[in-house]
Amino acid sequence: MAGIYDFTATSLAGDDVALKRFEGQVLLIVNTASACGFTPQYRGLEALQKEYGARGFSVLGFPCNQFGSQEPGDESQIAEFCARNYAISFPMFAKINVNGSHAHPLYQYLRSEKSGLLGSSIKWNFTKFLVDRSGQVAGRFAPTATPEGLKKEIEALL
Repeated sequence: MAGIYDFTATSLAGDDVALKRFEGQVLLIVNTASACGFTPQYRGLEALQKEYGARGFSVLGFPCNQFGSQEPGDESQIAEFCARNYAISFPMFAKINVNGSHAHPLYQYLRSEKSGLLGSSIKWNFTKFLVDRSGQVAGRFAPTATPEGLKKEIEALL
């Protein structure tokens, strides 16, 4: 059975990144969008990265345009938006699908590991998956869950 570290994703710069690179870290994997009501959560995600990064934590951002076309830009536009508006330092990846037959294999895995309140499908941008140091999906959080509100769960895994 595949695990979180068996996947590869493409960075915003176009490089293949093996998730094995993050082995042993606590991860918060989030599908993001630049024109969403939840977009200001980038600020909280970056704050978590700054607060916990040195302790073996990383946010991984996966832009997605499947919800209300709220991520219309290409990878360079996404990178510029994140840098200019939120000074994002955590890894951001190329735009992916999180639902449907073309969903990225990582998200197929995440959805199979932790269903949401209404089933396994991702319901909107800024759905969050918390992964422990051994690569197990420890939690799934709705878009309405703020990054700041996840500190207790993150600290428990660090």
